[in-house]
Amino acid sequence: MWQRLGNLLKAFANLFVTDLEKRNPEALLQLEAENLRKQVASFNQGLATHAGLCERIMGQVRKQEAEQRDLKAKTTAHLRAGNRSAAGQYAVRLQSVERELTENRRQLAQAEETYKNLVKARDVAVASARAKIESLKGAITDMRMKQAMAEMHEMAAGMVGEIGGSGDTINRLHEMVEEERTKAAGRARVAKDSLDMTEVNVKEAELEALGDQALADFAAKEGITLEPKTPTAPAERAMGAAKATESEGGKEG
Repeated sequence: MWQRLGNLLKAFANLFVTDLEKRNPEALLQLEAENLRKQVASFNQGLATHAGLCERIMGQVRKQEAEQRDLKAKTTAHLRAGNRSAAGQYAVRLQSVERELTENRRQLAQAEETYKNLVKARDVAVASARAKIESLKGAITDMRMKQAMAEMHEMAAGMVGEIGGSGDTINRLHEMVEEERTKAAGRARVAKDSLDMTEVNVKEAELEALGDQALADFAAKEGITLEPKTPTAPAERAMGAAKATESEGGKEG
């Protein structure tokens, strides 16, 4: 029973952690990038130790090569001088040094090859991990954009549904505006009908008379003859009356 309860708690904890990971993929990706950096640093330390081993073997090879040259020279010199005993001793030491030199050269070649393979493996692994991280960054950015677009579309759809609903604020506001506009139009009509135009017409006739008088004074002063001002409407009525008189006279005749 306690084991089952523990398993249930673990399951809830896993669900909680998984939900947090889904909500914060950037943080998880940053953690993986930091882990990669630590792994590369640790790998480089081991690579440096291996490079130190290569340098040590290389130092031994160089030392033995110098010793080989020295023993060859001494063996040759004693042999030419006729010191066969001394030449033989140097020849034995030369053989031993050459065996050790051959072995160290083999080990150095293997160590160098291993070092190059390790460097290559590190570079390939790091490049692959970085490519995955960059790809995930792009995917996360695209996911965030699509989530934002989805939220915007959902919000717009909700707004359209609310605006199209009956009895909403916009409809009530439209009714209020129309009612006030109608009232304002009625008030304007009543005010227009109540306006006394008598005084306005008198003022207009007075201004026109003053203008005519000023124009007559100016014409008299300048010696200009003004033609009499003939109203258009009376002239039309007079012409109509004359035509009617001629018609009547023709009938009588």
